[in-house]
Amino acid sequence: MKAKGKTVQNLRQSDFVIIAMVTILVIFGVVMVFSASYYKSISSSGSPYDYLIRQGIFAVSGFVLMAICSRIDYHLYRRLSILILLASFVLLVLLFTPLGLEENGATRAIYVGFTIMPGEIAKPAVIIFTAAFLAGDPKRILSFRRGVLPLLLLMIVFGGLIIKQPNLSTAITVCGIIAGIMFLAGLQWRYIFIAGGLGAAVIGGLILVGDKIGASHWKERIISFLDPFADALGEGFQVVQSLLALGSGGLFGVGLGKSIQKNLYLPEPQNDFILAIIGEELGFVGLLVLLGLFCVLLWRCFHVCLNAPDRFGMLLSGGITIMIGLQLILNVAVVTSSMPPTGVALPFISYGGNALWIFMSCAGIVLNVSRQSSGQTAVVKKEKGKQI
Repeated sequence: MKAKGKTVQNLRQSDFVIIAMVTILVIFGVVMVFSASYYKSISSSGSPYDYLIRQGIFAVSGFVLMAICSRIDYHLYRRLSILILLASFVLLVLLFTPLGLEENGATRAIYVGFTIMPGEIAKPAVIIFTAAFLAGDPKRILSFRRGVLPLLLLMIVFGGLIIKQPNLSTAITVCGIIAGIMFLAGLQWRYIFIAGGLGAAVIGGLILVGDKIGASHWKERIISFLDPFADALGEGFQVVQSLLALGSGGLFGVGLGKSIQKNLYLPEPQNDFILAIIGEELGFVGLLVLLGLFCVLLWRCFHVCLNAPDRFGMLLSGGITIMIGLQLILNVAVVTSSMPPTGVALPFISYGGNALWIFMSCAGIVLNVSRQSSGQTAVVKKEKGKQI
């Protein structure tokens, strides 16, 4: 009876809205992975339930990881931040050894009896390290040499290793996470404007002289999203099929399980472009509801960030929130042809164990910050009551 009461108390101390939103999104993701992968699964394995079973296992184990991370004191990650970053770096380097698994012209996974995605692991690794680095000295971010330069080098090293896979979307996400945490820590605006200018210059350079410097692939990717129908059977094929799916869905969709584009038209519909299948089957209204759920989740995560008990907790939970929000924006932008097509998973929804485990574990970390924030608030109220 006492243990049961303690469990209920811990649940109340955690942010219940975050638990509810993550649960809804993950269950919805399992349903949509089943729907989106139905014909793909039959084509590859002969059974329509292959992806459903695997995603169901990923989801259940993800909830276990979330529960475990919600009980681990988040201050432990600060003490292990350098080791976690070094481990992530080693995994990224191992991609370019015989352990690296090449698929569709890219080497993004390591196979050691099971698949490890170093790019996905790099996201929480840089969040933990950057948060610990900037939490140690609040004035560090105001110094270019002591604060900005080391993190800029971190972006270059990790971003360069991930681009070499190649995996541009993950590189953008990792660098965006580091920049976002720096902004939360008090980065001066002039650095943001300089970074924006350099980014625009690089993109402009790739468009103008990409063929001459051996970067014609990046140039084609950048240009293709402006008019994907110009090369509908080449670089623009996947985006064109995505737009056709979204257009076919209309306001209320064609109905759950009734997508046409998933019938071997849209490549890998259960992965990066699952949002297109959701739009086709559930329509514009369904997409709005889904995005609304994400907005509630992000709002509650920012609430935890603003009420964290210390600076490290604030930067840690803020970095996780930035990761979820940034990856959501990138996925929506790619699916709607608002940016060049790059492989980026829809958080909690897309098929895949590594990404789902990372997101659910990070949600557990936010819950731990929330629990400690609630505990601190309760102590303060109790002390005030004694004083009165």
